[in-house]
Amino acid sequence: MNSRRNFLGVATGVAFCGCGLLDTAHAQTPGTAARRTAVAVNGKRVKTIDVHAHCVFREVVPLLGDQANLLTPPVRGAEEGFIEIQKRFAAMDAQRVDMEVLSVNPFWYRRERDLAAQIVKLNNEKMAELCAAHPDRFAGFASLTLQAPDLAVQELETAMKRQGLKGAAIGGSVGGAEFSDPKFHPVWAKAEELGAVLFIHPQGVAELDTRLAGNGWLSNTVGNPLDTTIALSHLIFEGTLDRYPGLKIIAAHGGGFLPSYADRSDHACMVGPAGCNPAVTLKKKPTEYLKQIWFDSLVFSPEAIRHLQAQVGAAQIVLGSDYPYPWQLKPVDHIFACTSLNDRQKAAVLGETAARLLNIRG
Repeated sequence: MNSRRNFLGVATGVAFCGCGLLDTAHAQTPGTAARRTAVAVNGKRVKTIDVHAHCVFREVVPLLGDQANLLTPPVRGAEEGFIEIQKRFAAMDAQRVDMEVLSVNPFWYRRERDLAAQIVKLNNEKMAELCAAHPDRFAGFASLTLQAPDLAVQELETAMKRQGLKGAAIGGSVGGAEFSDPKFHPVWAKAEELGAVLFIHPQGVAELDTRLAGNGWLSNTVGNPLDTTIALSHLIFEGTLDRYPGLKIIAAHGGGFLPSYADRSDHACMVGPAGCNPAVTLKKKPTEYLKQIWFDSLVFSPEAIRHLQAQVGAAQIVLGSDYPYPWQLKPVDHIFACTSLNDRQKAAVLGETAARLLNIRG
């Protein structure tokens, strides 16, 4: 389910992406750049790294034919126009974000192998080109043709070894197949081998479209967090995280609903053993696996951060905004408002943890 898309293309020094989202960025005098303000915690400069920011490359449009409108649905941020790259920088500066780790939400999983591979190849080439041109402002996650795991393995290796990307952005499942399915094991093995970070971003739960219809955009409000919750739960309960203990995963939107009610997972097989596979013996309690996953900070309130911190540990939280979509327009301020985090933890969430995880220097 491809509910949120937008353009960002690179040509002759111009990037195209959603504008009109950050009131503070647009309030400045026309033609002037926003002043970039350094972020410091207790007097120490912190490089702020937003691991959850989106883009789509315009070179892909001809491959989509009459379905190119998938990239610009009626969502704030998608129909706001196209801006020069300096305006993207101005928006980042207004957020006090030094670097965005860009990702393209998968819209190619249900396309045939060759077309999907073409889309992914273009995405990764353009992502690498953009990040190389602005290494102080952008890092990138690769796209993968996950419906063809053999291709995905090759694409991930190319992305990490030749294109300078940091890992890959993936959905919550592929064509109804969960990521715990053994057919994906070669991809996770390669990611573990390369130290590639996998950013799980949901695509909704199409099977529930009828129930999620109606007011409130429930396909996103409920469907997207649920998609992540299901994906992570399968990776835990099917033993995938035991098989690949070195796998580095970032879960978008604070990991969906799972961290909010994770303790129920510890009791499920005790209460309903018929619903559990006796052949799968986990090495630790389900909740303990959350401490080897990273979660972005896009959970809206200091109280939600406090609970996420209590469940997974502050060391597992990284900054996320979902730019250019206006879910969290002041992601850095959001972290400063969290009294549950001490200064050392705030610095880690704002950028230090992401820098170590993604091997970002400077």
